[in-house]
Amino acid sequence: MFSRCGYHVFTHQEYESRIRGGHNFYQIRLSDNEVSASKSVVDILVALDKDSITVHGDELSPYGVAIYDIAVIKEKIEDKRFLNIPFLEMAEKFGKSRITANTVATGAVLGMLGINKEIFLNILYETLGKKGSDVFDLNRDAFNAGYDYAKKECLQCAFTIMPYKEPKMLIGVNESIGLGAIVSGCKFYSAYPMTPSTGIMLFLASKAKQCGIVVEQAEDEIAAINMAIGASFAGVRSMTGTSGGGFALMVEGLSLAAMTETPIVIALAQRPAPATGLPTKTEQADLLFALHAGHGEFPRVIFAPGSPLQAFYLTNKAFDISQKYQIPAFILTDQYLSDSQWTVDHLNIAAYKHKEYRIKGKELDAIEGYKRHLFTESGVSPFGIPGTSIQLIITDSDEHDEEGHITEAPEIRTEMVNKRLFKKLPLIKKEMAQPTFYGDDNPDIVIVGWGSTYGVMKEAVDILSNKKIALMHFAEVYPLPDMIEQMDKLKKTKRTISIENNATSQFARLLKTETGFVFTDYINRYDGRPFYGDLLARRLNDIIR
Repeated sequence: MFSRCGYHVFTHQEYESRIRGGHNFYQIRLSDNEVSASKSVVDILVALDKDSITVHGDELSPYGVAIYDIAVIKEKIEDKRFLNIPFLEMAEKFGKSRITANTVATGAVLGMLGINKEIFLNILYETLGKKGSDVFDLNRDAFNAGYDYAKKECLQCAFTIMPYKEPKMLIGVNESIGLGAIVSGCKFYSAYPMTPSTGIMLFLASKAKQCGIVVEQAEDEIAAINMAIGASFAGVRSMTGTSGGGFALMVEGLSLAAMTETPIVIALAQRPAPATGLPTKTEQADLLFALHAGHGEFPRVIFAPGSPLQAFYLTNKAFDISQKYQIPAFILTDQYLSDSQWTVDHLNIAAYKHKEYRIKGKELDAIEGYKRHLFTESGVSPFGIPGTSIQLIITDSDEHDEEGHITEAPEIRTEMVNKRLFKKLPLIKKEMAQPTFYGDDNPDIVIVGWGSTYGVMKEAVDILSNKKIALMHFAEVYPLPDMIEQMDKLKKTKRTISIENNATSQFARLLKTETGFVFTDYINRYDGRPFYGDLLARRLNDIIR
């Protein structure tokens, strides 16, 4: 990721021990003398201004290389790891504009890595070809200039790219959610753009014509969720997406979906808050918000993928459970996960579910005395599609009887709550998968996280493989499945450490509420940055040694 400040790296802040309820609680603290000790290690630094070197120069590994332009920095850096590349000069000479300096820098990095030019040039053509051949040609020439220069001059470069036997897929989580929605039969998506959820809408919009999806940019989030609910009631699978501030506006609509038992999927991409917070940074602080949002009591499911593969499959599962039980389903991501890119072998399209739970036409006609909210043993009523048969389909945002007409009768109210909540929830719970376990089979230490922490926790466990350590990761967060075996394993473990990108250990609190389990230690980060694998391993090592 290139920016005006150079290569984007994540700094780690040292944790300071704090006692909370008799257990060690580690929080982020950074003092002036801890800065250098808390830096990440960078192998390639692209410094497009002097601040990049000032802020990140000491993060360069002993074998790393930093590229910069003397014309911009205004000084020569006497360090063999720093390579001067005349970005601006080559941009003006080959790209005919300083604006192509980024393209020169990209070429330089790929030249240092020895990556095949054609891979990038194909992407460049897809991106800029529509702007005309002149624009593409100038950027191509700028890229080639940076590529050839770095490949010739970078004598220190010791980087190699591992060859691969089969082509792999490069995909982000927002795109994976979009693909999961497509294979699940989503035909309506409405949203108001909000970082970092906007990528889902953009992806679906790019496939709208091809896949027959209506994608609507609403005037606000209130309209977005209500449009999605209306489309769902009318008979199509629908979805909306937003971030914390936008979801705050959707909350009344969420309760509407619950009362009318209208299935809907909500992608909630978290970012630091309150209010606007840090709109381009990351955090896992909306879990309890999603869990408790909405007035009244009603069931919901919450999924929190930790990778594009999980995002794809869990989006499909969200649609399936939402349709099957006529409830809201959440997919929780965050900025770090939403905007990251992963290399995967493939997406197993054949593994998805797409069962039609709604009824229409002759099947609906055949029901004698159809009632939209009929009391059933499972709590799930037959969901007819309006306008497809002779049956009248009615619902109401007020409490209603089986036919959907408003009522205040106490016995009907009680039975409707039992139907919507107590009959459905046990059945939903049985469909939730167990957490992922990875590492030592009989560990002394288990680290536990949810959502986007999966990758960094796995990396940390691999780094500390000489210790009896394992991880437990929850991607299916609520309702929690019955976990007798998993909870026994946690209770027998000497140290259990909660890893969360929030200040108050929200998942740990949920786990305690649901199971009574209490962690021995907590590691929290809430400065807007994600955990970093090697630095998490270092912090874990400090705790357990």
